Amino acid sequence: MPNANEDSPRALSHVQHRAVSELLRVSPVADDLALRFQEAGFSLALVGGSVRDALLGRLGNDLDFTTDARPEDVLKIVRPWADSVWEVGIAFGTVGSQKDGYQIEVTTYRSEAYDRTSRKPEVSYGDSIEDDLVRRDFTVNAMAVALPHKEFIDPHGGLDDLAQRVLRTPGTPEASFSDDPLRMLRAARFAAQLDFEVAPDVVKAMTDMAGRIEIVSAERIREELNKLLLSGHPRKGLGLLVDTGLAGHVLPELPALRLESDEHHRHKDVYEHSLTVLEQAIDLEEDGPDLVLRLAALLHDVGKPRTRRFEKDGRVSFHHHEVVGAKMTKKRMAELKYSNDMVKDVSKLVELHLRFHGYGDGEWTDSAVRRYVRDAGPLLDRLHKLTRSDCTTRNKRKANALSRTYDGLEERIAQLQEQEELEAIRPDLDGNEIMRILDVGPGPVIGKAYAFLLELRLENGPMEREAAVAALKEWWAAQEG
Repeated sequence: MPNANEDSPRALSHVQHRAVSELLRVSPVADDLALRFQEAGFSLALVGGSVRDALLGRLGNDLDFTTDARPEDVLKIVRPWADSVWEVGIAFGTVGSQKDGYQIEVTTYRSEAYDRTSRKPEVSYGDSIEDDLVRRDFTVNAMAVALPHKEFIDPHGGLDDLAQRVLRTPGTPEASFSDDPLRMLRAARFAAQLDFEVAPDVVKAMTDMAGRIEIVSAERIREELNKLLLSGHPRKGLGLLVDTGLAGHVLPELPALRLESDEHHRHKDVYEHSLTVLEQAIDLEEDGPDLVLRLAALLHDVGKPRTRRFEKDGRVSFHHHEVVGAKMTKKRMAELKYSNDMVKDVSKLVELHLRFHGYGDGEWTDSAVRRYVRDAGPLLDRLHKLTRSDCTTRNKRKANALSRTYDGLEERIAQLQEQEELEAIRPDLDGNEIMRILDVGPGPVIGKAYAFLLELRLENGPMEREAAVAALKEWWAAQEG
C-alpha cells in the first residue's frame, strides 16, 4: 500500500491494479451469483470490507455482498446454488452461505440505529445502494462493485482515503456514531488492523461521544477488542481508545495504568510498559496471533495502581500486585463475557507472571521448579513468553542477565521433564491404591491422602512404590493418632 505522501494518481493506480487481479480471482463465483440475482429481478454488488481488501491486495475467501432483495428472496436464490446456507444473521438482513470454498454473506440494503434505551440496533431495509453506503461506518468500507458488469461505486471518496491511509465517515462522525456507537471501537480496530490514521474530526467525535459506547452489549464490545488485540498494530488502537476516553468505559484498567510518576521518577510508566510487553510478547508468537497471551501481556500489571505504596526509603512498591491483578482480570473479563476457560487462563498467567523473579541467582530447588511447572500446567509455554516479554529495561546488561537466568530456568525444566515427565505430575499412588492400602472407602480422607502424596512427589520427585506405600501408612498412622 502506498504511503500517504505519495501523489494520489500513482497511489490510486497501485490499488486499482491490485483490485483488478483480486476481483478476477473471485469472479467465477461472484459473477455466477450475480447472474442468478439478475435473473430473479434483483441487483447484487460486492461491498464494504471485501472491496476495501481487494483494493489493498488482501482479499480472502470471505465475500460480502449487498442487494435490494429482501432476505426471504435471497434465501430462494441462494439455497439451490450454495453448498450450504445458514440464517443466523437473518434478523439483521444477512444470509450466509458457502460455495466452492468461499464464505459468502448477502445483506439487504439496510440502515442501523440505536435508541437511548436499547442495546440492540434497529434494522430497517433500504431501496438503493447509495442509501446503504452512506450509512456504513467509514468511507473505505463504503465502496461497492456492482455485478456482473463490475461498475465501481464510490460516492464518498473511499478510494482516495484508502490511498491516503485515513479513516473518515461517509457522513458526519456524530451521525455515524449515533447510529451505532460500536463504530467508535471499530475506528480504533481498523487503525490497528490497517495501520491507518483516524481523521481529526472522527477522533473528536469519539472523544465527545465516548459515553455512548455503554449502550452497546458486552459481547459486541468484546469482539471488537479481540479483533483489535489480534491485529498487526494493537498499540495504535489501544492508544486511541485511551486518548479518546473510550477505554475508560470498556477497559478502565488500561488508562488506570497511567500512574503519575513520583517527582524523582523512581518507577516506570506502567501503561507504556504494558504496551511494550504486549509488543514483545507478539514478537515471541510462533503459530500466529495468541489472544490469551496478548490479553495476559496487556493486563499483567493491572493490579499495580491498587497496590502502589511509597516506602520510607523512597522506593515505590507494588506488593502482591499479581494476586490483585489476577482478581481484577477475572472480573473484567467476566463482565466482557469471555469464556470461563479464557478467563481462567488469562488470570492464571497474570497471577504467575512474577513467579520467575523468585528464581534469583538460579538457586531454586528441584522442588521449586516442579511447582512452577505444575502451577503453570498447559500454560507453561505462554508463561515463558510472558515472563521474557516482561523485561522492558533499557539497561542491556540487566536485560541480558535476566534473559540468561530465564534460559537457565528453562534448561532446568527441560532436564527435569526428561527425567520425570513433569507435565503429568501425579502422586506415586492413585486413588484406588490409596483406598486399598488404607482399607477405606471413597470420602474426603482420600483427597487428603492424595494431596499429601502429591506434595511429597513435588518435594522429592518420583518415589519407588514401596517408599510411597510406607510414607502413606506413616501419614495415616499420624492421622489416626
